[in-house]
Amino acid sequence: MERRVLLAIFLSFLVLWGYQALVGKPVPKPTALGTLSTTTGAGNARGAAQAALNPTVPTRATAPAAATLLGAVAERDVRVETRDVVAVFTNRGARLKSWRLKHFLDQKKEPLEIVASELSDTQPLPFSLRVSDDGVTATLNSGLYAVTAEPAGDAAASAPSDLRFEYRDSTGIHAIKEFHFNPTSYIVTFHSVVTQGDQALAPIIQWGPAVGDIVTEVSRFTVKAEGLHAAAGKIQRLAPKDIAKQASYEGDFQYAGVDDQYFMTAAIFPGQSRIIYQPISIPPPEGSKEASRDLVSYAIEPARRDVPIKFFAGPKDFDVLFSIDHDFVRAINFGMFAFLVVPLLRSLKWLNGYVGNYGWSIILLTAIINAIMFPLRHKSVVSMRKMQEIQPQVKAIQDRYAKLKATDPAKQKMNQELMALYKERGVNPASGCVPMLLTMPVLFAFYALLSTAIELRGAPFILWIHDLSLHDPLYITPVLMGVSQVWQQRITPQVGADPAQQKMMMLMPVVFTFMFLWAPAGVAIYWLMANLWGIGQQYLTNYLIGPPKVHNIRPPAERQMKRVGGGKTDAAARET
Repeated sequence: MERRVLLAIFLSFLVLWGYQALVGKPVPKPTALGTLSTTTGAGNARGAAQAALNPTVPTRATAPAAATLLGAVAERDVRVETRDVVAVFTNRGARLKSWRLKHFLDQKKEPLEIVASELSDTQPLPFSLRVSDDGVTATLNSGLYAVTAEPAGDAAASAPSDLRFEYRDSTGIHAIKEFHFNPTSYIVTFHSVVTQGDQALAPIIQWGPAVGDIVTEVSRFTVKAEGLHAAAGKIQRLAPKDIAKQASYEGDFQYAGVDDQYFMTAAIFPGQSRIIYQPISIPPPEGSKEASRDLVSYAIEPARRDVPIKFFAGPKDFDVLFSIDHDFVRAINFGMFAFLVVPLLRSLKWLNGYVGNYGWSIILLTAIINAIMFPLRHKSVVSMRKMQEIQPQVKAIQDRYAKLKATDPAKQKMNQELMALYKERGVNPASGCVPMLLTMPVLFAFYALLSTAIELRGAPFILWIHDLSLHDPLYITPVLMGVSQVWQQRITPQVGADPAQQKMMMLMPVVFTFMFLWAPAGVAIYWLMANLWGIGQQYLTNYLIGPPKVHNIRPPAERQMKRVGGGKTDAAARET
C-alpha cells in the first residue's frame, strides 16, 4: 500500500513537472540584435487593438506646428520619493520614465526598475495618452508641460502629495495631468483632462511595456509577464499566445494590467473599461547568456473620464495586496490549494520574524508541519506493517486462484477469503493509504508557496545558497534529496507490488532528483528536510511497534480448506 501512495505522489509531481515543461510558456527565440519583435494577430478586432497600442513617441518634426501658450521652455525631470518607491517623471508629455522599488533589488543590487525605459524611443511610456487624431496624440505625448504643482523636497515620503502638469497651445489643445501619491503604498492615482477647443476628448491611457524585471534564469518554474484582469470575481490570465488570439477585453474590472512571477502593474477598480494588450520580446545582447525579456504592453480606456484611476506598480506581496483589497491577493497564483498556502505563508513570515533567515524558517516550518502530521503517518506505517505481516498469507490465497480467469465466478471466493483474513487479523487495506493521502494537500500547498512567494526572492540561506528563489548553484540539495529518498524507501515497510510498480519505485529518486535540479533552492531544502524527518519518524515508529512478526506458511498442497473452530481455516489456525 505504501508503494501505491508513493507512486501516487510521484505521478502527481510528474504531471505537474510535465505540465510546466510542455504546456508552459516556451522561451522565445531571439531575433536580430537590436530589433524588437511583437506578436501580431489577425482580424479587424486585433488590428484595432494594435492601433491603440502603436508607439506614441513621434519625433518632434511630426508634431503639428503650434505656439505654446502654457508649457515649459526646456525638458526636465521631476523626482518623487516615498517610503517604498522612487518615481521620476519627465515634463515631455508629463509621463513616467522611472519607477524604482526601494525594497527590492536588481542584479546590480540597486532598487528594481519597473518601467522598461530603454524602449522609450519605440514604445509609449506610462501615462501616455492616445486619441483618434494622430496629430493631437503626438502633441499630448511630446509637448513640454509646465509643472504647476510638485512635492517640496522629500515631502512625499512623509505625507500625501500631488504632482500636476499642464499644457496649452494655439491649436486649442489643453491638457492637465494630475498624480497623487500616498507615502506608504505602491499606488499612484492618475487623472487627466484633455480638451480641444470646446470639445472634451476621451484619451486611452497607455502604460506601455509593463513589469521590467530582468529574469536571471529561465526554467520551468519561471513565470514570465502575462496579461491579468479580474471581473465579477473571476481572474483571467493571458499568455502571449492568448493575446495573439484576442488582444482587447471589455468589462467591469476590479483590476487589470500585467504581472510576472513577483511583480505587477495594474489599474485598480477602473470600473467599466476596455483593456488592450500587446506582447513584446526583447532579445538579449549578442553573446550574452541572459534570457530574452518578454514583456506585455497594456492600455486602458475607462468608460468614465471624470473619475481618477489608481495604478498599482509593485510587488505581489500578500500583505501589501491584502491591505489594498481582500480580493487583490488572488493576483498571486497559489494554485488550487490556495486555502492552505495562505496560512502556511503567514506561518513562514511569522517564523522569519524571529529567525531572520528564510532558509532556517523553511526548515523549522517543515519540522512543525511534520510533527503535526506525525499521528497520521504513524497510523499509516502501523497499518502497512500489519499488511506486510500478512502478505505471505495473502500471497498464498492469491496463488490458489491464480489460474482462474477474472470472469470466473469462483474468483469471487478469493476476495471473500482475503476479506475474512483482513477481518481476522484486524487489518484495513485502506488505512495505510488514507492517512498518507490526507497529507498530500499540505505537500502541494508548501510546494506552491515556495515556488511563488516573493519573500524568497533574493533571500540568502547559508554558504553557497545566496538566493532561495533560484536553483542551488552546486546542486547539492537536490542530490541529497535524492539520496534521502532512496534511504527512506529502503526502511519503509514494503507491501507486495507487481514488477512494473517496483521498477517505478526504483526510478522515483532518480526522476525526482532530475526534476529538482533547477527547482528553487527553497523547494529543494523543504523536500530534503521532509525526507529526513520521514526517515527519523520511520525509525521511531519501528522502535515503538517493534520488529515485524514472521508467519511461516505451509506449502499450498499441505493446506486443508476445511473450517476449524472459531471460523478460522486450518491453515490460518496453524499460522497463528
